[in-house]
Amino acid sequence: MPTDQIGQFDLKANVLGEQVSRILTEAILEGVLRGGDKLVEAELQKKFNISRSPLREAFRDLEKKGLVRIVPRKGTYVKRITRKDVEDNFPIRSALEGMAAADAHKKMTLREKKQIAEALEKMEVAVEEKDTKKYWKYHLKFHECFIDACGNDVLINILKTLRMHSMYYRFAYQYYQEGLRGFLDTHKRINELFQDPNSNPAEIARLVQTHIEVAYERFLAYLETQGEEEDASLN
Repeated sequence: MPTDQIGQFDLKANVLGEQVSRILTEAILEGVLRGGDKLVEAELQKKFNISRSPLREAFRDLEKKGLVRIVPRKGTYVKRITRKDVEDNFPIRSALEGMAAADAHKKMTLREKKQIAEALEKMEVAVEEKDTKKYWKYHLKFHECFIDACGNDVLINILKTLRMHSMYYRFAYQYYQEGLRGFLDTHKRINELFQDPNSNPAEIARLVQTHIEVAYERFLAYLETQGEEEDASLN
């Protein structure tokens, strides 16, 4: 069973649903659980030693995040990725993340500038080591640094969900060896602009948007070569 690959965890009784949701989210993002896999309640209850209530709470949270589908009288399935999912995500994220970057430039503290530079350094190490998973871990931190620095809670929450979905898309399609060194150069330029208090916020916004749009076009090109999978079990 796919869930056999999930490790063992010590769970705290007062936040069981939240912890199970986090564990299953990571398993989906990392490709341990793949599109179409069924999350069998009895197996997961036994694995985590929990009752049905916190498990269903976790399932509802995963559904809200767009990572699973709960099908009445059939069960809960890891959501398959379609072209529409990608088309719905990337253009919106491009516009909103560019907005967040421009706002962050005006507000970013020295501590936050140091954090984004440190994330970039770790991305560079990951590229040298050809460690794609490590790269995406610090790529996420890099973007979170300036998204959090924008200070707009509504924008931050929306982007958090959109970015989680885009990470799922990357891990679900294991092709994503997308010329990381080239994208690293883009992040170096973004970092330079954030470090310079006299740089133009509009330039940062355009650079962030273009970066996401390039990833979007590459993803669509990949989907063209693969065709769309149908999940007959959910129909």
